[in-house]
Amino acid sequence: MLTLSSKLKREDGLKGTRTSSQASDSARRVSVRDKLLIKEVAELEANLPCTCKVNFPDANKLHSFHLTVTPDEGYYHSGRFQFEIEVPDAYNMVPPKVKCLTRIWHPNITETGEICLSLLREHSIDGTGWAPTRTLKDVVWGLNSLFTDLLNFDDPLNIEAAEHHLRDKEDFRNKVEEYIKNYAR
Repeated sequence: MLTLSSKLKREDGLKGTRTSSQASDSARRVSVRDKLLIKEVAELEANLPCTCKVNFPDANKLHSFHLTVTPDEGYYHSGRFQFEIEVPDAYNMVPPKVKCLTRIWHPNITETGEICLSLLREHSIDGTGWAPTRTLKDVVWGLNSLFTDLLNFDDPLNIEAAEHHLRDKEDFRNKVEEYIKNYAR
């Protein structure tokens, strides 16, 4: 984070000493997405839910990071769930791509990691999908909420998990705990 930000500041300082063609080449190398991400990552880190942690494997690649959610209540309270977040070049016009890396028994997350969260949809009938005004903070808070208030059994992606909950809530809880024990520690 600081590395990329420092690089941008150095390049801005060097622009005054270069010819205009050299300066424009340098400016082109830093994408609009990366400039947005510097600001958004700082805001995100300042407003991170206490149940979340972000990890940037490469500080120069703010567009690729991991999120760990450790819910402190509900069915998933003792688990630790990893998400991979990739921010595409067309960001903020398109949403980040998110995948759950932890195998989970959840109505809104498949066992292969696909996620049903309306704000991650480019087009949404109900108007709650992605919009250029949304930020990474919204994505992280949305993913965190999938374990509490956005847990949705009525509009599931994993239909089998939702039906399991409808049939037998106690057995559903047991299966969630089994998945946590085996995959989310």
